[in-house]
Amino acid sequence: MARLQHDADAVVERFQPTSGRFTGWLAVALCAAVAGLGVAYLDDGFPAWVAAAGLLVGVLAWAAMLRPALWVTEEHLVMRNLAETVHIRLAAIEEMAVRQVLAVRADDRRFVSTVVGRTWRKAMLTRPAAGDAGGLRDGMSYADWAEHRLHELVDGARRGAGVRPGSKEQLALPDAVRREPAVVPLALIAGAGLVLAVSFFV
Repeated sequence: MARLQHDADAVVERFQPTSGRFTGWLAVALCAAVAGLGVAYLDDGFPAWVAAAGLLVGVLAWAAMLRPALWVTEEHLVMRNLAETVHIRLAAIEEMAVRQVLAVRADDRRFVSTVVGRTWRKAMLTRPAAGDAGGLRDGMSYADWAEHRLHELVDGARRGAGVRPGSKEQLALPDAVRREPAVVPLALIAGAGLVLAVSFFV
């Protein structure tokens, strides 16, 4: 049973972020520098609250811009976001589109991931994809390829489960969505917030 679970969780496709990584690392580096200078020069009058604010902003930048990830296993689309990791059964996905963010509808709920997205202008010019229409083409952007690949994986899972989008059979699929809170990021954010609050009294 453990082996079967392991196989089901094996990554089939991992999607690379289309934006935000450089800005995220830059923000984390700047915040780390501020927090480090604050600790080094605290006795020389460096405001403790500034160092603590740098720590909090750095943690938030990491959690919001660097932590998010998107991958597909044999059975699920997995969205790792700031506050939680969402496992969506591929066969249970009703609708899906890549606009400025990836938006997925399953179990009559909407889920989004910032990992894959298009610029505002590109999103306005791109028609919502319908299934696997259009196919692969030369020179297509990574966001276009990712959307195509996601539809390919979802369509395959639907065929395997014998369901159609929006059908009663699809809506009746068990364990359509599983949500896991992101304990470590939330604890780090709470801890950094507490440090900031205490710093005002130092």
